[in-house]
Amino acid sequence: MSSYEDRLKALRAQLVRQKLDGFVVPLTDEHMSEYVGAYAQRLAWLTGFQGSAGSAVVLPQEAAIFVDGRYTLQVREQVDGAHWQYESVPQTSIAQWLKDHAGQGARIGYDPWLHTRSWVRQATEALAEQGAELVAVDTNPIDAVWPDRPLPSDARLVVHDDRFAGRSAAEKRAAMADWLTSKKADAAILSALDSIAWTFNIRGKDVDRTPVALAYAIVHADATADLFVASEKMDDAVAQHLGNGVRIHDRAAFADALADLRGKSVVADPERAVAAIFEALEQGGAKVLALRDPAVLPKAIKNDTEIAGHKAAQARDGAALSRFLHWLSVEAPRGGLTELSAADRLEAFREDTGLLEDLSFDTISGAGPNGAVVHYRVEEKTNRPIETGTLYLVDSGGQYRDGTTDVTRTIAVGEPTADMQRHFTLVLKGHISLARAIFPKGTRGGQLDILARQYLWAEGLDYAHGTGHGVGSFLAVHEGPQRIATFGGGDEPLVPGMILSNEPGYYKTGEYGIRIENLVLVEERAISGAEKEMLGFETLTFAPIDRALIAVDMLSADERAWVDAYHAKVLDVVGPQLDGDELAWLKGACAAL
Repeated sequence: MSSYEDRLKALRAQLVRQKLDGFVVPLTDEHMSEYVGAYAQRLAWLTGFQGSAGSAVVLPQEAAIFVDGRYTLQVREQVDGAHWQYESVPQTSIAQWLKDHAGQGARIGYDPWLHTRSWVRQATEALAEQGAELVAVDTNPIDAVWPDRPLPSDARLVVHDDRFAGRSAAEKRAAMADWLTSKKADAAILSALDSIAWTFNIRGKDVDRTPVALAYAIVHADATADLFVASEKMDDAVAQHLGNGVRIHDRAAFADALADLRGKSVVADPERAVAAIFEALEQGGAKVLALRDPAVLPKAIKNDTEIAGHKAAQARDGAALSRFLHWLSVEAPRGGLTELSAADRLEAFREDTGLLEDLSFDTISGAGPNGAVVHYRVEEKTNRPIETGTLYLVDSGGQYRDGTTDVTRTIAVGEPTADMQRHFTLVLKGHISLARAIFPKGTRGGQLDILARQYLWAEGLDYAHGTGHGVGSFLAVHEGPQRIATFGGGDEPLVPGMILSNEPGYYKTGEYGIRIENLVLVEERAISGAEKEMLGFETLTFAPIDRALIAVDMLSADERAWVDAYHAKVLDVVGPQLDGDELAWLKGACAAL
């Protein structure tokens, strides 16, 4: 279709045909994924929004798009304000907006395969106050008017070898069976793609940047399982790996299989399983136990093999990033670099390792004011030159068989201003405070968030994103349940073996963005005389932090010592992988403050 305006008109016409007065469009798929396959990119197709979190509502005369603070600038650049109202969450919600805007007696459609049951209840209650109703659709109206909608990927499954996984799939299913028995449950529904990949030690290529396959699974209390996956994705190696304990069915058979659980006690995760799954189970006569997917926590707590693999991946990735930073130090002052050319060169350095499977997300390559767009996604029309006198923010990561990486560095191109140094150092102080934290067992990520923000807060500054997210093991770069955030999570107790990011930032709209991100591992801390079990973080990411941006007089002696010790470790980990000019540059970049 010729324009996003035409697409909006086409959707409204389709709503009339389906006897609907509105429709809700989330950015997710039937697995409640954060990153989705091209076939499920309905929000992007309709609006042009390219972020990784958002939703929209279309009514006959008005439409709104809902994003959080990460995308406040981006949504205005990508979505036409002449046709869409911009709404911020959590300040408002779709349910509240519908309550205020849907007319008396309105029928608002939703796709029950794209929403959680709790969202359906919330929206239903809000609309009821207006005398309106929420209506489940059998056919998603966007699919009816999207003429060239891509088909779901038919990429083959691949085996994730036990030498990377650290535990066999049979062991994982046996542990789940024990858990189900303890809950007096007969089976558990797995619909989150990373849970399925982890449980069965399989990976796929159905979603860009996340090595998962489109599938569903039912794990039973006898440790057997049913895996629902398109037949063209299977081969003999995968079938042999899965073994006799796993029955294979076509993915399209999943909905009908839920009806076969009549009379059984079945676990379904209210956060990860869509409303349609709950409805099918309940209507089919199953007793539904609304409990967390049993793969979520063990997946988050990395075993020794996964930790060792992650450290190997980080060392390799740190060398690739350090080579890039050296290259940038030579090329940027000459001029001619752009956000796109820099991102391409960084990917090439990762490719040179010979072990890169994919990036872990689209590289955020932001020069000058684009760096202030928190989840900026560079494209031809926004591509800026990397100019002297500006800051360049690059947030990137790689998918390797042995680990998933995610790292952000902010670089001064030319001489930084005093303001740039001050803001950078406030962010650095917060990063160090979190990296050095020692806390009692049972502490939640939300309780630590203030450590990273305190120096910015003291000057009336802040950032509109979480401080830390969990990271998978050759899986999703954003993995729950652990988070370091004061909103949208952060309630999960941190446990040894969890990996999180440490990424405070500061964003000066129209000028520059700053973020310093390393990954950290939760570990036990032995403290003499301690009366509680204590935990702390081991930093896993190794690449230089730009010394030109550090206002050394703003750092305490302990903070300076942390920076020097960190850079000594960077030299120790990365140095042996470099030589010549690259090694000489690294030694300078890691020199003591």
